Amino acid sequence: MSDFNTSDFLNPMTTQTWSNGRHLVRCVKVIPETHDVTTFTFSMNEPVMFFFKPGQFVTLELDIAEQRVMRSYTISSSPSIPYSFSITVKRVPGGVVSNWLHDNLKSGDQIAVHGPVGHFNCMDFPADKVLLLSGGVGITPVMSMARWWFNTDSEVDMVFAHSARSPKDIIYAKELEYMSTRIDNFKMHLICEQTNIGESWGGYRGYLNAHMLQLLAPDFLEREVFCCGPEPYMKAVRTILQELGFDMSRYHEESFGATPVKDVALAEKHADQAELEDQAPKDMIMLRIPEMEVMQQVELDVILNEAAAEAGVNIAKACGVGICGSCRVKVTHGQYEMNHNGGISQDEIDEGYVLSCCTRLKSDVEIEL
Repeated sequence: MSDFNTSDFLNPMTTQTWSNGRHLVRCVKVIPETHDVTTFTFSMNEPVMFFFKPGQFVTLELDIAEQRVMRSYTISSSPSIPYSFSITVKRVPGGVVSNWLHDNLKSGDQIAVHGPVGHFNCMDFPADKVLLLSGGVGITPVMSMARWWFNTDSEVDMVFAHSARSPKDIIYAKELEYMSTRIDNFKMHLICEQTNIGESWGGYRGYLNAHMLQLLAPDFLEREVFCCGPEPYMKAVRTILQELGFDMSRYHEESFGATPVKDVALAEKHADQAELEDQAPKDMIMLRIPEMEVMQQVELDVILNEAAAEAGVNIAKACGVGICGSCRVKVTHGQYEMNHNGGISQDEIDEGYVLSCCTRLKSDVEIEL
């Protein structure tokens, strides 16, 4: 019998892969998670795969009150959904960045991010059985890990224990419930410090303690532990584990909001370089669309779809990676470079058609819609 799983039958996507550095990304979704927590999802106009190790973080570069501000946030999404990534941010009273994000960042806005980086991740510490412990918005890195194992049909045995102030403060509550009902290797436990008037709660109450830990994960001594949350929470977890004889070489933690100085310094260096590049003269070309009487100067090497949008012309697109063919237009004059993924035939290419989502302009160009 012939082997069908060969290179003859595999057609790899033509795309770019994310790597540590400075990237301009566009906000594509703003999703309220709780009354004071929001998820922001980012992608690029051109196809880029955002591979990272679940648990890693990015550093946002923002302009707030005419000052450049750098702030790091864990990636809360999973690399199993590679064409975008998300951060989940809690509004902090007096927090310059968290409040700015909640009040200002909207779908369509472009910002710079640096990364991904971080040693706190599940890929560098593989295990068959894990205990994921989190407090408050510290849930984000362990949620990225859980999503990764869930989406990839992993056999990793997961115990997920999250502590929140009250039931209304539980981040990703519905998704966690869904995950716990779909697979038998994901055990979810929620702990609430308090309940408000009118709230019903059937889960654990109070604070995580040794007795509670032994109830929710009787075999915790056999598990790799990943922990994230406020420092008092993690200090309490460390104390509990040490007193119960846990091998602390199998304990890994990340304090949300704490960014290594070297990572911030590197991000600031990249930002300074980008500022100098922005100030340097750019090579410009002309985009013409005669049927709409459009003439627009755009930067050399820009994606055609973005160039058209800059000229006020919307070229419909769906997949954004050169598969569906919905953004097809005809180039009647000029040079370009197209890297598609099968959404256009060779006959169409020979006639001058391109997919605007994955075509870079190399000279003055004229197109027909």
